[in-house]
Amino acid sequence: MPEENTVSDDLKRQAAMFYNSTEREKVREPTSWRFWRKRRLLVALLAFFGFFNVYALRVNLSVAVVAMTEPVATELANGTVVYIPEFDWSSQTKGLVLSSFFYGYIVTQLPGGWLAAKIGGNRVFAIGIGATSLLTLFTPPLAHTSTALLIAVRIVEGLFEGVTYPCIHAVWSRWAPSEERARLATFAFSGSYAGTVVSMPICSLLAHYTGWPGIFYVFGILGLVWTTIWWLVVKESPEKDPHITAAELKYIQDSRGTQAVEGSRIRHPWCAMLRSGPVWAIVMAHFSENWGFYTLLTFLPTFMQDVFKFETSQTGWLSAVPYLAMAVVLQFAGHLADWMLRRGTLSRTNIRKLFNCGAFLAQTIFMVAAAYSSTVVGCIVCLTIAVGLGGFAWSGFSVNHLDIAPPHASVLMGLSNTVATLPGIISPPLAGSIVTDKSAGQWRKVFFISSAIYLLGAIVYGWLCSAERQPWVAEADGDASFDTDGASVTTARGCDNKAMEHSEM
Repeated sequence: MPEENTVSDDLKRQAAMFYNSTEREKVREPTSWRFWRKRRLLVALLAFFGFFNVYALRVNLSVAVVAMTEPVATELANGTVVYIPEFDWSSQTKGLVLSSFFYGYIVTQLPGGWLAAKIGGNRVFAIGIGATSLLTLFTPPLAHTSTALLIAVRIVEGLFEGVTYPCIHAVWSRWAPSEERARLATFAFSGSYAGTVVSMPICSLLAHYTGWPGIFYVFGILGLVWTTIWWLVVKESPEKDPHITAAELKYIQDSRGTQAVEGSRIRHPWCAMLRSGPVWAIVMAHFSENWGFYTLLTFLPTFMQDVFKFETSQTGWLSAVPYLAMAVVLQFAGHLADWMLRRGTLSRTNIRKLFNCGAFLAQTIFMVAAAYSSTVVGCIVCLTIAVGLGGFAWSGFSVNHLDIAPPHASVLMGLSNTVATLPGIISPPLAGSIVTDKSAGQWRKVFFISSAIYLLGAIVYGWLCSAERQPWVAEADGDASFDTDGASVTTARGCDNKAMEHSEM
């Protein structure tokens, strides 16, 4: 009898092994080269183009304003030809026009994060970019009507675009496996810099060949096309995507956890969040990175024209070079951070500190070097290195919200981006008040301020940063899941996604 039992047990084990191997084969993820079969990668790709549009819609005025205010030949009634600008703005007025976007942008950061946590980030993300694109189409006629209306429409554009960064963290809290957060988030965010790289020279060409209004019409239409695609393709969570494979769904759920606070039941611990050192480390780092970025994003074309006497068509091309470096470095930094995490080279906290503080210290040095560069080549090289190294910082603070509090990541991004929007409001008028005679010495002061803020950001982040889940993070009550309506979702293969939660990979 013992031998018979042993044989029976062996047969059962062999049958179980055969069954499990068969099940693993069924739910195996597609091979890596077929990236389009992995829905999280498709979400990341579309998010990349979403942020591409976000920054194309934001940066367009920085190039257009140069064309709008440069002297053009105008024939008077008596036949005399004079050179006068279409918009005769002072430096202070120009600074106000350029910063007006951020007056709206700062208002909707926290509401956007809260709304994304409640109803899903994918829809709010699409609405934000779609509405901004539509308003962009009305910018030229409103600008011709009055400067006040131009400022007003830019403020409203900022209101809608303000929801984008908080919303994408709500998307990643559902779609990103924990060991892929850095690469997926930084890939999506790199669309911002790709949008800057592409839009700046294209804006210059459009201003030269079609006139500055063409800048707003082209990018407004592109934004509406993207909005339509995102709305149709991207779902709130992998559980709601009818085309996701069972293997990918299980992989995401196993990594990120199948339990989450249902949107309508999320309770954000505001007092605990506002007293948290790691939260303020993120806030300070985000503020510091954006100060340098917004200063250059807004004024780099003007700086190139003032100091190195470049024409409008040239400023767009040269101003785009630092952001090309940023877009490339972001990809490398995100993969490197995740690779170091998987290898256990450093703890998650130390990886975030290394990437963020190392980038800020290097940016401090190269911004000072750019301030003292006497040649255009030297200046562009220093600015390219300074901006490009910011890609490492984004693999630090920008995904840190998801490390410390995944259910509240969208609200935390809203908080940090609210404070990080202040540079967009303060920096342009401040630079406009400093640079009154367009001299290199005055522009040097602008760069010194950016360097000092980078240094302060490195100190604060290194002191307070943590990448561990915080004790104040609220967990789900009961059996809440990412599927906010509690409905099952059927995959293309006819399998209930939720039923596959316990399948083998």
